[in-house]
Amino acid sequence: MKLLDRLSRRFPATLMARRNLSRNSLRSGLAVLGIVIGVLAIASLGMFGATLQTGATSSLGEIGSEVIVSPAFSEGVQELSDRDVVNIERAAGGASVVPVKTRQSVLERGSDRSVVTVYGMESPGSLYEASGGRVPDQLREGAVVGAAVADRFGIRAGNSITLDGQTYRVKAVLVQQDGFSPVNPNNAVIVPPNDFEEDGFSQVVVNAETGEEANATAMAVRESLNRREQRVTVFELGAITESINQFFGILNAFLIGVGSISLVVAGVSILNVMLMSTIERREEIGVLRAVGVQKFDVVKVILVEAGLLGLAGGVVGAILSVGAGMVLNQVVLNDPLATFTATNALYVLLAMGFGLVTSVLSGLYPAWKAANERPVDALRK
Repeated sequence: MKLLDRLSRRFPATLMARRNLSRNSLRSGLAVLGIVIGVLAIASLGMFGATLQTGATSSLGEIGSEVIVSPAFSEGVQELSDRDVVNIERAAGGASVVPVKTRQSVLERGSDRSVVTVYGMESPGSLYEASGGRVPDQLREGAVVGAAVADRFGIRAGNSITLDGQTYRVKAVLVQQDGFSPVNPNNAVIVPPNDFEEDGFSQVVVNAETGEEANATAMAVRESLNRREQRVTVFELGAITESINQFFGILNAFLIGVGSISLVVAGVSILNVMLMSTIERREEIGVLRAVGVQKFDVVKVILVEAGLLGLAGGVVGAILSVGAGMVLNQVVLNDPLATFTATNALYVLLAMGFGLVTSVLSGLYPAWKAANERPVDALRK
């Protein structure tokens, strides 16, 4: 209200517009309510899409910097050799390179038996952290157990397990891995690679510092190992995040489009309010025109009226949408302060701007109609 008072003192058209709107406060209030609903719909749906995107990408874990190198099975390559690993290390530069062997084994603990995935890794400590015990940087003996396997069998660090008849002392139990990766140890056991009969590796995990470095590493690996023949396939886990971001970009645009429909309806309501207002004030406008008030001044007053409706509705709608965003982020992300991001601010400003523009455009025809009516016709009863 203080803002409107200052505008009214500085711009007489604003004072006249406020007076005209106050003549029928109920009708003006309903028009503002339409704008409030439209702004709230656009901003809230935009923030809803952004929250879903944040939740989806965070649930994948820190996978954007990971690259998985596998044999080119389509070309008849069944495993990666030591020479392949050396070439991958050269192409990866300073990134962490962990060759992996894979097999299926029967895990026994007491009377419990189950088939689990077994990974052979020499340095699991460069990829994973422990919830119990310590993950060795160089795994020479013993085993490291994934979180899901440990829960299923009641395994703790220091316990013994049996894999295909061979007993291992558990060095560590890993933290639950929430992200997606083809090499996921949750339902697996990690043992030294020398315990495998096979010499080759099933995969190589390259862990870079950033997504950009991972992309550069992937291109370098392709260039180095597939120069003469295709020996490997390279999968950048960051591509999953990129695809998700593209999907949610389309989803957000669709949601904003749906919300915009309510603003169009609100614009029709404001058009009706402005038309009714000009009809009721027909004689008043005729008198003003008869005493020399210019057409532009009449247009300006009516457009200011429409703009005030849009401004009031936009401000109230923005405040409500921020509150709705905080509730949504508390429910989805357990962090209401996640609402205050540049992306969400953009959605709120976009909704307010759209509401204001819609209101002004809705007032164009009534303003034109009122300004172009001849004073003699307006004064005629």
